[in-house]
Amino acid sequence: MSGAESKGGPLLPPSPAGKGWGWGSEAVKPRVNAGVEPPPQPLPSGEGLSRRAVMAVGAASMWVSLTGTYYAVDATDGLAAPDGFFTSREDGFDERKPRTFLGIRYALAKRFEVPVPVVEAQQFRWRSADFGPICPQVSLRERTQSEDCLFLNVWTPDPAPKRSKPVMVYFHGGAYSTGSVTDPLNDSAKLATRGDVVVVTVNHRLNALGYLYLPERFPDSGNTGQLDLICALQWVQRNIAAFGGDPGNVTVFGQSGGGAKIATLMAMPAAKGLFHKAITMSGQQVTASGPLNAKKRTQAFLDKLGPGVDPATAPVEALVAALSATDPILGGGVYFGPVLDMRNLHRHPFWPDPAPQGNAVPMLLGNTVAETRAFFPPDHPRLKGLDWTNLAERAGPELRIDLKPEWVVEQFRTRYPADSPEQIFHRMVTAGRSWRGQVEEADARARAGVRKTWVYQLDFEQAKHTDDIGLSFGTFEDPTPARQAMSDRMMDAFVRFARTGDPGWTPYSLVRRETMVFDSSSRVVSDPRQWERELFARVPYIQPGT
Repeated sequence: MSGAESKGGPLLPPSPAGKGWGWGSEAVKPRVNAGVEPPPQPLPSGEGLSRRAVMAVGAASMWVSLTGTYYAVDATDGLAAPDGFFTSREDGFDERKPRTFLGIRYALAKRFEVPVPVVEAQQFRWRSADFGPICPQVSLRERTQSEDCLFLNVWTPDPAPKRSKPVMVYFHGGAYSTGSVTDPLNDSAKLATRGDVVVVTVNHRLNALGYLYLPERFPDSGNTGQLDLICALQWVQRNIAAFGGDPGNVTVFGQSGGGAKIATLMAMPAAKGLFHKAITMSGQQVTASGPLNAKKRTQAFLDKLGPGVDPATAPVEALVAALSATDPILGGGVYFGPVLDMRNLHRHPFWPDPAPQGNAVPMLLGNTVAETRAFFPPDHPRLKGLDWTNLAERAGPELRIDLKPEWVVEQFRTRYPADSPEQIFHRMVTAGRSWRGQVEEADARARAGVRKTWVYQLDFEQAKHTDDIGLSFGTFEDPTPARQAMSDRMMDAFVRFARTGDPGWTPYSLVRRETMVFDSSSRVVSDPRQWERELFARVPYIQPGT
């Protein structure tokens, strides 16, 4: 696999190992007006592009150099912000559609080091692509991948509104190892338009590139992926007013790993004040990885990388290949995630109680009713040939708790006598493994007296993990009237929460555990799945991976 191409998709040309701004960045580091006529002066800082501003600029154009190619951009196709001039995907104005600003570079970073904010407007262009590259990973190989991956995207319904709009910033899932916001499910045009909000989506460093713990050489390693997100939120604070957004009303939202990243940010001092509300969708981080376990995982990764290979200078392809190392704590693929390093993260996010700085942030937590249907489809080895004789053996390891699986199966069979072995499998593993962390976080906030906590459960069509993404963005697949109605209901609740800090139902309490159940007929239910919650509450919760 060459530096320029990867299996299934392009990788940007590498810079010399260990030099410059990390793998691939020297070749694409944007420059403004390198050797061509000077660009015009930008619009006054903070002034969005209005028709009046366009008339003032006239036919002036901006020249931007990206990957060595120059692009003439008419000033009517962008706007000026404190960091400079940003160009829009759209030509001219169309009040029926949001303006889209893709591939905005918010930072640069050397491998395993803290990101450095980019405070001069830079946007990505590569082979007619608008999104910036995604972090190198084992999945999504059909997409452009590069260590130079610190890019965000903005959708705004009106860059020059009479009144600033709420801002919603999305972090993607994929645990801490895979994923990106370039997935069509994360297209934010419908959410921005329906909600009249400004939406920002963010890519950042993942897996070993964002969370490998090498404290002796790189003091901030282990949490650089989180520091990238903080850098992106700082960009929002500096610039989002020019896109019509209110920097004083920023809601972060994320699914799966994205929700876990948000829970962790709520305990990181450097993130304090950068966002004002939080929505976590099937993603929790009760505890972070301890430094001792993080070092064990680093050693397993280095062993896989090979003797004498320096991770700081090794080709990025070698780092991605070494992600197949076996996790010394959990088994399976090696886990990477935030580390309790006492430098950037000084305490666990939600243990023994919620981090005090996060208690000031209104929080909406949600899960789907059948999370594990996404991880274990009908043809999965765990489910093929599943029956009552092997259910405990197969489901037990997936619970990730030390509880006798035969006893758990017996309890569930008694409770749900009409269920099949497959249905019991999903009930058990969803409740014991996937849902438990959300219960822990909501309960912790309630015990701390934090009233601004709301909970939802997505039951619609026996929702599985990730089903809430398409519904919350309006990008769900196979449209039906029922799915459109469900999507509208979820988007409206999320937007109301972003705008007011209240999604429209009773806050969560330990007495009633009020939960909005999103379904064909949505309603608030007190303590849904109470029996399952109480069954697993008899054993301590340990965050998988920590």
